[in-house]
Amino acid sequence: MPSRPPPQRSFILTYHSLDESGSSISIPPAVFQRQMDFLSGCGMPVVPLGEIRNRPGSVAITFDDGFDNFLTGALPTLHRLRLPATVFAVSGYCGRRNDWPSQAPGIPILPLMDWAALRDVSRHGIEIGAHTIHHPRLTQLSHAEMGQEASGGQREIEDKIGKPVRSFAYPYGDSNAQLRQIARQYFDSACGVRLDYLEASSDLFDLPRLDAYYLRDPFWFERAATPAGARYVWARRQLRGIRAALLR
Repeated sequence: MPSRPPPQRSFILTYHSLDESGSSISIPPAVFQRQMDFLSGCGMPVVPLGEIRNRPGSVAITFDDGFDNFLTGALPTLHRLRLPATVFAVSGYCGRRNDWPSQAPGIPILPLMDWAALRDVSRHGIEIGAHTIHHPRLTQLSHAEMGQEASGGQREIEDKIGKPVRSFAYPYGDSNAQLRQIARQYFDSACGVRLDYLEASSDLFDLPRLDAYYLRDPFWFERAATPAGARYVWARRQLRGIRAALLR
């Protein structure tokens, strides 16, 4: 039986696609299932995203983009283990593919859930959050365009699934003070992509997350909440920052 991690370290996991391509947004379904089995048995509470800041030592699970493979790769496991999760949907691409203009090279182009699938998922206790209408790099837009992408995606999802949409995720984690202020007008919280743990001081409208791509190895996933895991995440964060600086 896995030992329980230290109770003070909370984090939000980020997933995208559950597939075998090996891309930077992909996790094999079997790896995801093994990770969820570990979380279910380790004693660390897995909580809805909206509760994560009030539950020290807990984990929240999020999925960006709303890939159709969530239905077979994630939903049965989450349902079996009774684990909550949030799916951030790109409203203008529901039922299409992730071929938005800002898509990076090397990312697999795959089907996204349609509205019927999202409605069904929401009935199974999965929260549906907003991830804009067109998945743009938001800080490159005007103030009015930022607001339309955030609020327009929210409204369309609410209209289609018949439930309120209270959480938001910035595409590519791309945000600034102006955009975070817009998010505050429409949502209860918003997620970024800073590779870090949740702290009491974390901005509720730029919540850090741990990308599951860096935790594919069971050794590191099972130690994510430990001091050794924190050192590993810190090193990964530094390397990611260096790569981003070199690409500018």
